[in-house]
Amino acid sequence: MKTKLLITLFLVLGLLTACAEMNPQQPPANMDLALQEAKTKEDHEKLAEHYDEAAQDMREKAQEYAKCLNQYESKSYLYGRQAEDLKAHAQRLVDVYEKAADENSHMARMHRQME
Repeated sequence: MKTKLLITLFLVLGLLTACAEMNPQQPPANMDLALQEAKTKEDHEKLAEHYDEAAQDMREKAQEYAKCLNQYESKSYLYGRQAEDLKAHAQRLVDVYEKAADENSHMARMHRQME
């Protein structure tokens, strides 16, 4: 009985793994190589799209940490002595992700200007 259950479990797990949606627009495996080999307008547009997606991801993360920061500021009494450390950490993460988003957007603009 245990063997049947185990086999069924593995089959279902294998089926779920095989049916899992894969991300069709993954970044190039080696960005250095992709940057060196970019020659056409289409190549640079693909790189620009990659940088735009990365910038959007960074903005979303910055927004998440901004929400955390807001929580820490509005309800600091819940966090006791750690409240100031949590606020500083969240603010730093917001700043880092916003800067990364700006840099990725800048890279996208640069690639769109290339031939």
